[in-house]
Amino acid sequence: MTKPIYILNGPNLNLLGEREPEVYGTDTLDDIRRALEAQAEGLGLTLVFRQTNAEGQLIDWVQEARDEGSGIIINPAGLTHSSVALLDALLAVDIPIIEVHLSNIHRRERFRRFSYVSRAAAGVICGLGARGYGLALEALADMVEKR
Repeated sequence: MTKPIYILNGPNLNLLGEREPEVYGTDTLDDIRRALEAQAEGLGLTLVFRQTNAEGQLIDWVQEARDEGSGIIINPAGLTHSSVALLDALLAVDIPIIEVHLSNIHRRERFRRFSYVSRAAAGVICGLGARGYGLALEALADMVEKR
């Protein structure tokens, strides 16, 4: 059996559905998790789905996925634009990584248009709301199968 796909979510994503729904949509993180679990089951995959507001915890999970996972889908949220430490952790991982953002970071404030994480990602999906996670899972399933 394939190792699980790690879906890692950064700061403030626990507030999805409440925080700025005009930007991030009305789906909660739990709604996204449930949809991905159903999709993963259809693909014959298992998931490890986590969220944290702490940068160090996110880095620890990336390092865990390095040995225990077959791929990572990451929405680093605000850490996207500021965390060299998260980039370093992702660069040390030899499994496929897809970066996801609910909003289109390129249509937002100037500081949100740069992503440290993109340098480590095989692909980036942004601006498609919660649907972006499902597209990332589909793409990552293909990548994992080809490995």
